[in-house]
Amino acid sequence: MAVRIRLQRFGTHKRPFYRIVATESSNPRDGRFLEIIGTYNPLDGEVKVDSEKANKWIGNGAQPTDTVKSLFRKHSVLK
Repeated sequence: MAVRIRLQRFGTHKRPFYRIVATESSNPRDGRFLEIIGTYNPLDGEVKVDSEKANKWIGNGAQPTDTVKSLFRKHSVLK
């Protein structure tokens, strides 16, 4: 299976909060995951990412989604 780095939604109606997780691509959006890499709060614009974990997963072949890739670039996580 292919591993993806993507957002997992939490929070309430109109108050989203996301975890950045590594998961198999066949799992549902809010389903099982392999590891938590960071968090993203779009209301505050706050992003917390463990860059070591992110680079480890990308080095192992995980593909980030377009949204996660833009967040990583914005916060200089990608090398």
